[in-house]
Amino acid sequence: MTGVTGQAPARALIASVTDTFSELPVTPAPQGPDGPIGWTGYDAARARARERTGESESVVCGIGRTGGTEAVLIAFEFGFLGGSLGERTGDRVENAFVTARDLSLPVVSLLATGGSRMQEGMRALRQLQRLTRQCVLLAAAGLPHLAVLSGPVTGGGWATLGAGADVRLALPGAQIGFAGSRVRPAGEDPAAYTAEGQLAAGRIDGIVPPERLRGTVRQWLHLLTRPAHTAAEPPHALGSAEPPANGWEAVRRTRAPQRPRAGAYLDAYFTSREELHSVDPGMRCGFGSRDGRTVAYAAQLGTATRPVGFRLAARLIRLAGRLSVPVLTLVDTPGAANDAVAERDGAGAAIAETFAAVAASPVPVTTLLIGEGGSGGALALSSPDRTWAVPGSYFSVIAPEPAVAILKRGPEEVPATAGQLRLRPQDLLEIGAVRGIVPHGPAAGPPDSAGRPEG
Repeated sequence: MTGVTGQAPARALIASVTDTFSELPVTPAPQGPDGPIGWTGYDAARARARERTGESESVVCGIGRTGGTEAVLIAFEFGFLGGSLGERTGDRVENAFVTARDLSLPVVSLLATGGSRMQEGMRALRQLQRLTRQCVLLAAAGLPHLAVLSGPVTGGGWATLGAGADVRLALPGAQIGFAGSRVRPAGEDPAAYTAEGQLAAGRIDGIVPPERLRGTVRQWLHLLTRPAHTAAEPPHALGSAEPPANGWEAVRRTRAPQRPRAGAYLDAYFTSREELHSVDPGMRCGFGSRDGRTVAYAAQLGTATRPVGFRLAARLIRLAGRLSVPVLTLVDTPGAANDAVAERDGAGAAIAETFAAVAASPVPVTTLLIGEGGSGGALALSSPDRTWAVPGSYFSVIAPEPAVAILKRGPEEVPATAGQLRLRPQDLLEIGAVRGIVPHGPAAGPPDSAGRPEG
């Protein structure tokens, strides 16, 4: 791979992520002189591109294997008319997606494209609808789509195969954006059109150095194609082993800075994992391997969850549902962010989206309350019928302090109000808000309704 953006010929990029590769056969599609709209000089430009790159079109498609997983690869050659999308490009890409569905294989798009080919006019632009339909059909078939953005990736290439992929990775410095460098408004910040800028905005899921690309693609494909066949079991408890004596003790215990957080639970639960990029520091979402099978997870990290964090969790849960991957959620938040910035970012709509994703999930969602369970911001990530709690946790309709303010009580009434809220794990079990309290150490199975391990 060469260049600061990681730009590379299509076949070199294919070789960098696969162990073996077999190109799909190409059926020649005749066109009239100078293409479908008779663009003067178009045939000559195609001939020069063919001589320069050795390719007959801007895309190379085939079936590759990496780390034991087969996938259909779609690799764009930027040296062929800027990797642009024409009718023949659309033919090849559509055939690749059809092959993926026929063989039940994931798709990996290796993208370096400037978008639609102007020498084919509207015939080229309409390829974007064609490609989008293929992405939708792949998703409906329950097959994953991974995009690697080597750059530049602009225009319709970004708005379809790039931004529309399930997981989006990029090489460092890659130029990514709907507007290409020659058509942007003057004076715009160029950083917004880079992989780094798109990562900061949450539009891509990771920036991967070339030397790590093969391993990262291999790991993602492994995780996205090997779902666990049963509901995720809740992790065993870390930290305090005894339930709190009273409500206020439960609240204080969960707010202790030294108690185990989501990262410790994820490390103990999974042998390996990959994450979708989160711009909310209080939310982590991804896919992890447990006993050789994949479980998706959405984990709150103990801070107020931002709207963008809820949207990421909803995206994760919907994707897991399409891929038949069971979901584990770790609940730990004092509540949803309720400042003016959160309101402008659509806090209510984002929470509603998460509630809906959990409610509509075709795969089982398992929840473990590992710390604070603050009102609707915590409940949005909670399974209606598969929620457990650790001994050092609480779940409440409202935190004790705002409850006291609403009731017009003095601050000295906070501990007593915490007791009235019935928020301890044992209270939650008694009133039917959780299925059980998980024990410490590896459990034989999920706790039963009395809080005892099954089996």
